[in-house]
Amino acid sequence: MMISHWEPFRRWTWRLLKIVMLLGLGIVLFYWFRFSPIAVIEHKVVAGPILSEVMGTGTLEARVSTTISPKISGRIEEVLFDQGDEVQTGDLLVRLDDAELMQQVAIAKANLDASQSAITRLEADKSRANAVVIQARKLNQRRQELLPSRAVSQEEVDAAVESLGVAEAGLSRAEAAITEGQKELVAAEKTLEYHRARLADTRITAPFDGLIVRRYRESGDVVVPGSAILSLISKNELWISAWVDETEMESIKPDQPARVVFRSAPNSFYVGSVARLGREADRETREFIVDVRVLELPSNWAVGQRAEVFIESARKESAILLPPRFIELRDMQPGVFLNDNGYARWQPVELGLRSPALVEVTKGLAVDQTIVIPQDGTFRLRDGRRINLP
Repeated sequence: MMISHWEPFRRWTWRLLKIVMLLGLGIVLFYWFRFSPIAVIEHKVVAGPILSEVMGTGTLEARVSTTISPKISGRIEEVLFDQGDEVQTGDLLVRLDDAELMQQVAIAKANLDASQSAITRLEADKSRANAVVIQARKLNQRRQELLPSRAVSQEEVDAAVESLGVAEAGLSRAEAAITEGQKELVAAEKTLEYHRARLADTRITAPFDGLIVRRYRESGDVVVPGSAILSLISKNELWISAWVDETEMESIKPDQPARVVFRSAPNSFYVGSVARLGREADRETREFIVDVRVLELPSNWAVGQRAEVFIESARKESAILLPPRFIELRDMQPGVFLNDNGYARWQPVELGLRSPALVEVTKGLAVDQTIVIPQDGTFRLRDGRRINLP
């Protein structure tokens, strides 16, 4: 009976002991996670220069470019330049087959010569008709003077008047023939001019100094007006047409310095400057075009290759600087944790310029103060938490 009397007591005592042990373990763990020192990385606040940049991505383009194409249909006789060749204004780039057009020019020249000869003959006819009119007028005048004295008959006077009329009609006909011949001469001159222009169009020359960047056709190809034969660019001004977020629009102005990083040479940058700003934003991506003039190029480059531009939007020679990873945002307020004799102390700050590696602190910190972040990125510091350095 005694064993059965103490049995319930022992069971409850054991249960109570387990509960106490669990509570103790929980307290230990709670203390460990909440109050034990956290290993941190510290950083001493320094002052130095900072450069804020706006980034955009785009392609290398030429401000002035053109597609070399014929004005007339024909067969290519010869393409004298290849891609990569530099040309000067007026250089012969392409020759088309001109045999048929030369024949047409020769025929037009012969027609012009015939029209000029016809004008010469018609002017001689006019001179003869004019002489006949003069003779008929003299004869008519003489017979009119002799009629009162009855030296000539009325029939002779009438014959003289009729002869004068016939002569004057002949003169008018000769003048009309000359007018018609002159119109035919003008038409022949225009026809010759047209065929000579078409013949000249078989020789395609460079409209400006530049570089051939692409060749589309070969000798023997048949082309029509507008067919691309060569692509020519001017090297006077090359730029990166970069897409930049519209939120940066206010910070970008023409002539701002910039640097260009080509994807073919990611470890090098090239000097540039803002040439012009686009005035239309993409309605889907909310970006706008900024043309950044490239002042120097890598040894190997190609129109259309991709590059990143970094446009200088602001610069300070002396500012309090921090790496971005030491800044934490709490309730929309940026701040840092200071090392206050082994305890983390929350310090709100105000931020200024940003660069890829640094952020300016305009208020809340001083040079030589020490800030910390947890060594283990999964932990978060609290104000007043004990910290230690590994």
